[in-house]
Amino acid sequence: MTGAGEVTVRPARTTDIRAIRSFIDQYSTDGRLLSKATVTLFEDVQEFLVAEADGEVVGCGAVHVMWEDLAEVRTLAVDPARVGHGIGSLLLRALMDRARELGVKRVFCLTFRVRFFEAHGFVEIEDTPVDAGVYAQLLQSYDEGVAEFLGLERVKPNTLGNHRMLATL
Repeated sequence: MTGAGEVTVRPARTTDIRAIRSFIDQYSTDGRLLSKATVTLFEDVQEFLVAEADGEVVGCGAVHVMWEDLAEVRTLAVDPARVGHGIGSLLLRALMDRARELGVKRVFCLTFRVRFFEAHGFVEIEDTPVDAGVYAQLLQSYDEGVAEFLGLERVKPNTLGNHRMLATL
């Protein structure tokens, strides 16, 4: 996948985890990203795309399928020195394309960056946008992101003040 100017977007490789870890460490201290164990990043490397410029990873993001028609965009981050240059938008468009390829019809995110996601077709939602049967199935997931999506009490300290947003593909 290619992007604007010298930035390209491609599937992440295990050698990119060090850079992804760095972005998470930078943005998780103030709660903008959920911290994750490095082993989890390696396990989920196939969900990630990275933005690369001049051989350097300058951004990342993942699409995590939650259910037949629902996925979450997560861990969307850009090198702080390169924020405001369209890299986040480039990554998000590529992640949404990936979700479409997987057959997903709706994409969820939990974010403080409401305007950014609104500019890409997301709208704020109040409730969990699944029926009771799917909700019950999702409760069986061990994934912290799914727990955040469901609004479970055990993750409330991580999600306080975040906005729940949804886009339809």
